[in-house]
Amino acid sequence: MRVAILGTGKMGGAIARHLHELDHDVTVWNRTRSRAEALGVGKVAASPAEAVKDAEVVISILTDASAVRSAYLGDGGAANAAKEQVFIEMSTAGPDVIKEVQPAIERTGAKFIACPVSGSITSMETGKGILYAAGDDEAIDRARPVLDAMGEMRRMKDPQSAATLKLIANTTLTGVSALAAEMLAAGTAAGLDAEDVFWVLTHFAPVIAGRRTGFIEHRFEPVTFALRDAVKDLRLATDVFHRVGAFTPLADTTKELYERAAKTAGDLEMSAIVTVYEKQEAGRTT
Repeated sequence: MRVAILGTGKMGGAIARHLHELDHDVTVWNRTRSRAEALGVGKVAASPAEAVKDAEVVISILTDASAVRSAYLGDGGAANAAKEQVFIEMSTAGPDVIKEVQPAIERTGAKFIACPVSGSITSMETGKGILYAAGDDEAIDRARPVLDAMGEMRRMKDPQSAATLKLIANTTLTGVSALAAEMLAAGTAAGLDAEDVFWVLTHFAPVIAGRRTGFIEHRFEPVTFALRDAVKDLRLATDVFHRVGAFTPLADTTKELYERAAKTAGDLEMSAIVTVYEKQEAGRTT
């Protein structure tokens, strides 16, 4: 299929490489053109509109709501060239921006699928991502060769549900990671070997095993999920939770911990949440 990819960051780049390897005809666009060119995959477009004009399927996977809004609705935005394509919006940008971009796409006759994705760079390069997809059956069927190539798909009832479920996923990931960092610090303070603590933590939280170098060796590069992006996702998530009146003290505390860590480690890998526990005075309330 002819596939346009808007956003060639870590996840978008991994998707572009994977689809190119599967012989899809890929066109890429990125706000920083040199990053798209560095992929060495497919054609590089000068604008989102140029990227999507001849595409059958369009994937957007961008940093935040502002980037999504700009890529779709700005000068040279994708909405200007929307006609019969299927648009798959995969960014972790919260549910609100979807309400802006979906009508702009669908009023042209194009189809829109909200489809945030979870997974590592490796999982996206090997077609093992987790997709939260909301769209009508026709749109899903038309885009299925691309969707199936990216991983396991969970059908959602509407775009807002898809976006919110992704925020649930990332809140869980960041919360588990923060608790693991805390128990690692507490265990070593109590005289345990860090390797022993990490061993038991990975049995209860296997998701942290892939970030061993950060948790144990304090090496936070290469960056697969920047701590600052975790903060962005936690802010989006807690905003949604608070608006619906949910009681989320653990999520709120997790956001505060990541915000504290981001002051000095925002550009580092998410496992740098361990730094918030360094040189902290132990204490308890009575």
